[in-house]
Order: sequence, then structure tokens, then C-alpha cells
Amino acid sequence: MPRRRPGLRSLLTALLAGIVPLLAALTLTAAPAAHAASLTEVTGFGANPSNLRMYVYRPDSAPARPAVLVAVHYCTGSGPAFYSGTEFASLADRYGFLVVYPSVTRSGGCFDVSSPQALKRGGGSDPVGIMSMVTYAEQHYGADPNRVFVTGASSGAMMTNVLLGDYPDVFKAGAAFMGVPFGCFATTDGSSWNSACANGTVTKTPQQWGDLARAAYPGYTGPRPRMQLWHGTEDTTLRYPNFGEEIKQWTDVLGVSQTPAFTDHPQSIWTRTRYGGTGTQAPVEAISVQGAGHTLPTAGMAARAISFFGLDSTTTQPPTDPPTDPPTTPAGTCRVTYTTSTWSTGLTAQITVTNTGTAQVDGWALTFTLPSGQTITSGWNATFSPVGGTVTARNVAYNAVLAPGASTTVGFQATHTGDTGAPASFSLNGSTCRTG
Repeated sequence: MPRRRPGLRSLLTALLAGIVPLLAALTLTAAPAAHAASLTEVTGFGANPSNLRMYVYRPDSAPARPAVLVAVHYCTGSGPAFYSGTEFASLADRYGFLVVYPSVTRSGGCFDVSSPQALKRGGGSDPVGIMSMVTYAEQHYGADPNRVFVTGASSGAMMTNVLLGDYPDVFKAGAAFMGVPFGCFATTDGSSWNSACANGTVTKTPQQWGDLARAAYPGYTGPRPRMQLWHGTEDTTLRYPNFGEEIKQWTDVLGVSQTPAFTDHPQSIWTRTRYGGTGTQAPVEAISVQGAGHTLPTAGMAARAISFFGLDSTTTQPPTDPPTDPPTTPAGTCRVTYTTSTWSTGLTAQITVTNTGTAQVDGWALTFTLPSGQTITSGWNATFSPVGGTVTARNVAYNAVLAPGASTTVGFQATHTGDTGAPASFSLNGSTCRTG
């Protein structure tokens, strides 16, 4: 085992601090249903260079050739803990797919998403062991090799990104809850922690991120897996800018525009954007959860992932949302004017938002997508997050209320790589605004 860097213990403690609320939330909102089947440990499943353990949940409803979902736990967790603390097993009961729960045995309980071995197809470490589990499931449980998916939280979300890069020919889609892009956590000093990435300070262009993922399997030209991304805006363990960097990476890998084809708010604190398509199974889907920390997935989110994979029986429509979660701003009751001043590598933008409706807006969030290459460096009269891609500007204390007919003006300074254009559209609290 490599010698740990000084301070790693405190960093793992920070991860644990972030996961404790997750466990509490899951205990309160996502207690597992009583399963007729049970979790089974499998030994001797094949090449396993990092001594992972393999657990399988095969529901009684599984057909002869079930789909397989690899569900990857968080730091300090385990396969059995992820089984009992999330909704994937109960969803497997409902829809008949197989769930494989890898489990780390190394100290700290984190998956290796940092070493050169982990970031290369067949290179060794945890991804090789997980691939052995998939092969075992296909050979011994009759799992369908054309329907293999992966999901995970925190360290497991990072591994989801890694597996889609290492094995794009194996996995059809992934769902990462609170992760970072493929390669972001890479280290060369033998440590397993990358503070710059965790703190959200590692930024790259979409092509740079895409090239990192493509380099894991040089020469591969086949189809790439779809990706669903989730992140809380107040995550202090794997900070929120990583969400925007993941969007950059997977839109580039899948060759789709970074401008959303679809934006909505399935719940009042969720902002969902889809890239390259508008349906439930778009190439890339990203859900930002306002005010959430390092506590995902919470109740109902796993079902969204299953729908994104196409493993439910109603994949043409997303799950029904509670009727108590309408947009807080009626449709068509806002107007945005957007002006810029540009120079060689920079620009400033001024955005004026007007409430054109008859009801007062008490607290607002303006969402828009910056053209590729634009990165916000500072802002005023609002908080802007993330700094690129799909950005949400949120009110500050003194401009939270917009009376009917009232306006507020916010702005930002940004760098650019050539495209100084304006966002194609704006939405205020989920309502599309008129422009001009």
C-alpha cells in the first residue's frame, strides 16, 4: 500500500462528515422495502487486483436475461450499506434487474479513481475488479451484456465517471451522484486524494476533458454511454463547480451541444437540463439540486436514474411529480435584456430581468447557458454558479423581491476563447423569459 500523504486522515474525515447527513437522510426517507430475495456475497469472481468484495441482489422478479446495474458506494461505505441505504434494490424488485454492489476493503473505504492504473482500460486496480463482477454476472446470472449500467454516490460517482471512460463498450449509461469528471482526481504521488479537484478548482475546456476520457481506451471509435449527473449547490466535499466540468466532459465525449435542448424543474429545487435530446434518455442529463450538500441521492432520485437507463416500464415519461411542486413563477411573466462589452479574451455582460407578470416574485433564480469557451471570473448583484456551461444567477438579499413591473440588473465579467455571443435563452424560476 502506498504511504499516505499528510492530512489524508482529515480529508477522509471531511468526507465522512459529508456522508453522515446522507445516511441520516436515507434512513428517514429511503428505508429499504422488505425484499423477498436477499443480498448475496460472491467470492472467486475473477481478476481482482485490489481485493474488492462482490455482493449481488437478484430479485425474484428477475427474468432469465436481466439487465445489470453496478451500484458503487461512497467513501467509508460498503456494498451492503449501499444496498440497505438506497432505493436501487426496491426498484430492482419492481423492474426485475440485477444489482451488483462492489465493496472496498482498503482503509477509508474509497474507490481508486486517482492512480494511472485506474484511469486506463485494463490497467488494474478497482475498475478491473468491477469488470470481473460484470463478467461474472453475465456468465452466472445470465445478465444481458447489452444492458449494463452503473451508478454511484461520491467516491462511487467518481468511479461511475471512470468506468464510462475505461469501458465505453461495456456500459450503456451511468448516473453519477456528486461526482467529478473522469481524470479530475488523478494523482502521481501515490495518494488517493486530489484537493484541487475536490475543491472545484480544476477547470478544462470541453475538448480537454473529453480527450482525458477518450485516452483511457485509445483507438475506440464505437458508441459512447449516456450520462446522468446530479449535484447539490452547497456541496462542500466535492464542490459544485465539478458539476459544470462533468457537463463539459460528457457533452464533448458524446458530441452534443453544451446548450441545453431542454430545461425544466421537476421539483422546485431541481433544475434539470438535457443535452443532445429532449426526452427521458437524452445523451446527457444534468440535475442541479438547490441548497443540497453532500447528501445525494435522496428519496425519488434513484427512480429518475432507473428511468434514464430505460430500466423502468414507463421510459417514455419521467416519474410523476408531486402536484405541490409547481414552478414559482408563472410561464411568460419575465423579460430579459442582455448586453455585452467585449475585448480580445474577455467580456462583461449586463442582464436586466423584468417581472412582467401581476404577481410579486419573492426570491429568484435566472438560468442560462453560456456559449462554449466563456468562463465567469466575477459577478455583481447576484451569485453565479457554476462559472461555465449552464449557469444559475441567484438573487442577493437586497434584490430578492421583484414587484410586478419591477426590474433588477446584474452582471458578470468573463473570459472567452472566441465566442462572445449571448445565451440562447433564459428562464426565471423555471419559466422561460422573453428576450429583448
